[in-house]
Amino acid sequence: MAAIRAAGRATRRRPALVAAAFVLAVQLAGCEHQAAKDAAEDAAKPTFVCQLAGAPLIIRFEPGEVRLLTSNADRITLYQIPAASGIRYSNASLELRGKGMDLVLIDNGVPSNLEGCVPYVAPKPAS
Repeated sequence: MAAIRAAGRATRRRPALVAAAFVLAVQLAGCEHQAAKDAAEDAAKPTFVCQLAGAPLIIRFEPGEVRLLTSNADRITLYQIPAASGIRYSNASLELRGKGMDLVLIDNGVPSNLEGCVPYVAPKPAS
């Protein structure tokens, strides 16, 4: 008799366990979807490639800072500072200023215009 009662309790619990497993699977799938969405948003952050003295310069805008990648693989971070209009980022020796795509990089007081700035499109991986 006790075995029959125990089997009845297990049968009644089974739908609850199945429902709980389903809810967990849906939540985990949602996490994977969110991770993919976050990766896509990260890739879509404003990134531009410009020419500096004939060499490419990649500029990536992040909240409060801009990251530069030079043609010889130097990585430089400049921090946003207040500007009356346009943008202004600096790290004491370098400064990036401008409006829209008219950008100037100032290196120790010497300005250089950035030319041909366009949105950066990452190369597709080889298949």
